[in-house]
This record gives sequence, structure tokens and C-alpha cells, in this order.
Amino acid sequence: MSNTPDLIQADRAQDAIRIHLVNKDSFESWVRTLPAGQRAALAAQKFDGSGYQVGIVPEGDDWFAVGGVADPESLSSWCLGKLAEELPAGTYRLADHDPAAAIFGWQTAQYSFTRYKSEAEDAGPRILLSKQANAIDRGLAEARAVNMVCDLVNTPAEDMGPAALEDVAARLAKKYGAQLTVTKGDVLEREHPMIHAVGRAAARSHAPRLIELEWGDTKAPRLAIVGKGVCFDSGGLDVKSSAGMLLMKKDMGGAAHAFALADLIMGSGLPVRLHLLVPAVENAIAGNAFRPGDVLKSRKGLSVEIGNTDAEGRLVLGDALTRASEEYPDLIIDFATLTGAARVALGPDYPALMTRRDETARELLDAGAECDDPPWRMPLPEAYAEWLKSDIADVNNSHTNAFAGASVAGLFLDKFVGSHEDGTPIDWAHFDTFAWRPFAKPGRPKGGAAYGLRAAFRMLQRRYGRGSSPSS
Repeated sequence: MSNTPDLIQADRAQDAIRIHLVNKDSFESWVRTLPAGQRAALAAQKFDGSGYQVGIVPEGDDWFAVGGVADPESLSSWCLGKLAEELPAGTYRLADHDPAAAIFGWQTAQYSFTRYKSEAEDAGPRILLSKQANAIDRGLAEARAVNMVCDLVNTPAEDMGPAALEDVAARLAKKYGAQLTVTKGDVLEREHPMIHAVGRAAARSHAPRLIELEWGDTKAPRLAIVGKGVCFDSGGLDVKSSAGMLLMKKDMGGAAHAFALADLIMGSGLPVRLHLLVPAVENAIAGNAFRPGDVLKSRKGLSVEIGNTDAEGRLVLGDALTRASEEYPDLIIDFATLTGAARVALGPDYPALMTRRDETARELLDAGAECDDPPWRMPLPEAYAEWLKSDIADVNNSHTNAFAGASVAGLFLDKFVGSHEDGTPIDWAHFDTFAWRPFAKPGRPKGGAAYGLRAAFRMLQRRYGRGSSPSS
């Protein structure tokens, strides 16, 4: 769907255009080493070493580039993003550094979604050289995973319904020799009643289903990855406004994250027994849509009163989390575009992270800080659980006040994450992610976006062992 080939190559001393990196502190001393004509060229471009500046410097019949970064000695994921976006097509080499961490952002900067464009713009590839094979493998693998999320989220709902998500899972299963199971129809209604209820009003071509994929050594630690796959959310009978519905093709962003993380896990041969679960539905409006005030059965056995049909993501996740818990995994991670409250609190760039264990939260926060993909931890305060009480059922899916919406949604999910046979609560982490970038930033195009994906993968590598370099 995207037109971004691998743009990082091994440095074998091939011809390449130099890129010098400076910051505002080092620029004045560095520029004095240049001839007067080159200094004048940079002055004409108003280049002063500020972050994300790009300068072109003539050198005889050739030229080299200069980039402004925060710290030339400590490169971030995004520091070369503007260079990758603005430089002419060609092959480049950093003059005094290896790109290392910046490889990822160089690749993602050149992402573009072209599926529906008859004549896509093509500025030509900008290739970057590196001498670090491991950094190349990691950067490209993680960039491919992020671009996969972007592709899936950017695709409109008509072409990215539940059946299309099943196709994604089938391709992954074929690629890695995994076992794929899809539950739908009467069996879905009987075994996963909340998933069925949320999706039953959709057209037959977008019928609801639970997609499950299993891979890896059965003796390895069991890891469950769950992704909310609401392919379009009208709000149901509690219908959204037109503005609120405009971006709802992205409501399967949790599923996109789950698929991409599964691809990284299997591609790297991480020593786990992976269980991927995606409840795939469309929350549509029809005569058979579930209604406010209905009481739904759940796979766990809890009855759920429907306070709001637009709080549907937590319903489908509830059945999926119950199914994941039945296998007593070592860890469950779920991704979901779950609440507007998380966006009000944190904005688009920070996924809200909720966990049962402080140690798990710290692992994810540390991993995110390492790779410029930071989540922000939010609480699961038991005091707010009473807001989900129902007069006629075990629990309500929505609270009536306007407080702590993201945390209350997390508390709802927590009711469906089980315990081990000895009664110990299963380790669980929940990412409430936006899956969308409303404004472009260097290395990060506008549109579908991955938040928390790299943090989760780095954390899993630390906990379970790194495996090999992820494959393409």
C-alpha cells in the first residue's frame, strides 16, 4: 500500500553525499572552518544550526548537506527526519557519525500512502548508509512494523472491514507457519456474545468475528497480544456526530498495532508462545443493533448493562481478554483506540498505559524512553470501579459522570482479565492509543500512526530474550 522500499544500506565505501550534523552551539565554530563561499551559501539559507534545519552547500561541481540537530553526539529517532524528507534523491552518509538510532526515522520519514492515488508523487528514494548491521536490521524491522500500522489505519473502512483484518492475519499465519482460527456466526454468538452483539448490525460482508493466531514453542512462556478491531464506529444507536465519525476508520488501530507487534515477534523468533487475538467488528446502525439499556451476556459470565452503545470497544475487548486469560498467559498486552478521555488528558502523541503491576509499567516506560516511543502511565483506581455499577446487571459499560474516562474504561477491562490457577492476577498492560497523527512532524507523516508499538517490542525483547534480527 505504501511506496517505501528499504532505504538503509550497508556502508561499503560506495559513493555518497556527505551530511554534516551540527547544533546551535557547535555551528559557529564549525562554519568558520568553511571557505567564504560556503559560509555565504549557508547564510543565504538562514541556516544557524537550529533543530530540523536543512542546508545545501556547494563544493566545486558537487555539494554536501548540513543538518541541524539537538545533539550531534546523541542522535534520536527523529533527528534526521527533515533531511530524509527534503533532500534530493540520492545516497547519503553522515560525515562524522553512524546514524544508529536515527535509521528508524529516516525510513518512516519517506512513508506515503498511495493506494488510492492514480499518479502518486515520487521524489525518488533518499538512501542512508550505515556500518552497523544490527542497527540497520532493527531500524528497518521497526519501521516496517510502524508503516504496516499506518497502511492499515489509513485504509478506509469499506476496504478494511472484519474480513480484511482476517486476511491480514491469514498472511501472517502463512508467512510464519502459525495456526489461524476464526470464530464467527452462531458459534461467535454462543461463545463470544459481546463481540457478536456489537457487530451483528453490520452488513454480511462485514460480519463480526474473533481472529486468533498461535505461534511458537508450546513450552515457551505464553504471551497474549489483543487488539481492538472496530473497523468503523458509527457510535451505534448512540450515534456519533458527523465530525466524531469522520476518523472512525482508525478505530481498528488497536488491531493494526497487534498485527504489527505480532509480525515483529515472529520475525525476530522471540522465544514465546504467541497468542494473537483480534475481535473484528463494525459498530453499525440497523434494526438489529444492540440498544442502550440492553443487558448482554459475556464469555466470562458477567452480565453487562449497556449504558452507551458508543462504548463498544471495551465490550469486544472484554470477550477477547477473557479468551486470552483462559490460557493462563505470562503476560497480556492489549492495544485499543478506546477513549477520547485519554486524548484530552495526553494529546495524540502519548498512549495511555495502564497495568496491574508497577514492575511491568516500569519495563514499558523504560523501553519507550529508550526508543523515543514513550507511553504515559495512568491509574486504575479501585475507588472509581463503583461508577460502573448497574442496578440490573453485574456491571455497566459506561459511567454517567465526566470524570476519569480512560481509567474507568481500563477498570472495565480489568474485570475481564483473569487470574492464574493459583489465584495470582495475570500480568496485563493496556495501551489506550490514538493511532492517528493529526499534524505531520519530521519523520512522522500525518495520518495513521503507531504509538507504544516499539516500546512494547523492546520491553518484550528484554523480558523474553531478543531472538534474531526480525525478517522482512
